Amino acid sequence: MGCYDCCMRCLGGVPYCSLVATLLCFSGIALFCGCGHQALTETERLIETYFARNLQDYITLAYIIQYFQYVIYGLASFFFLYCIVLLAEGFYTTSVAKQTFGEFRSTMCGRCLSSSFIVMTYVLAVLWLLVFAFSALPVYFFYNMDATCHTIDVLTETPASINQLCVDARQYGLLPWNAVPGKACGMTLSNVCKTREYRMTYDLYIAAFAGAGITLLALLTYTVSTTYNFAVLRYLGRKGIGARC
Repeated sequence: MGCYDCCMRCLGGVPYCSLVATLLCFSGIALFCGCGHQALTETERLIETYFARNLQDYITLAYIIQYFQYVIYGLASFFFLYCIVLLAEGFYTTSVAKQTFGEFRSTMCGRCLSSSFIVMTYVLAVLWLLVFAFSALPVYFFYNMDATCHTIDVLTETPASINQLCVDARQYGLLPWNAVPGKACGMTLSNVCKTREYRMTYDLYIAAFAGAGITLLALLTYTVSTTYNFAVLRYLGRKGIGARC
């Protein structure tokens, strides 16, 4: 076998679908976990500085933020390992790997392993869809806050109307109803929107939301590729035809 044939044989055994899904998953999880972790830290700082004066008013929120940050650490580790396993499974189900390791995939154990990956990936995709929807909530909050600030900037010539425009963190469940002040109104709110912390937190939440969407796309790609691999190896494996995803 010549060098060209050897290279073509190696390239033909690359699971391109799984490889693309792995790259998407790594980038999406990096965005979601990295930006989400920092955004939560900045959110606590904004609430502490502009919406609550008493530590007891936001101590519950601080514990929740800390809890979510620990969850982010676990998610990053889990998805890193799971993506590596799925990529290895994709390599194993290609024709080159099949020729190397034999017909293990056509056995009952191999089919059970493949179907397990399909079910696990499908369940993860459904669960991550909920995470994707949940990550839209802080974006929605900051979008409303930004829209209110824009309205205040337009109505700067009428101070009476400006003071009636507020963003109440208590309405979103971030603070208890007895928190003081619990909201920011008028020029105070406008000044908050002009701070670097606010703009950075808003951008971080948008990036985390985008990362969640990329991860969801990666999981759907994994679901398609693992299902395709299982179907090809289940019905055509004994004829010498390997999977390509």
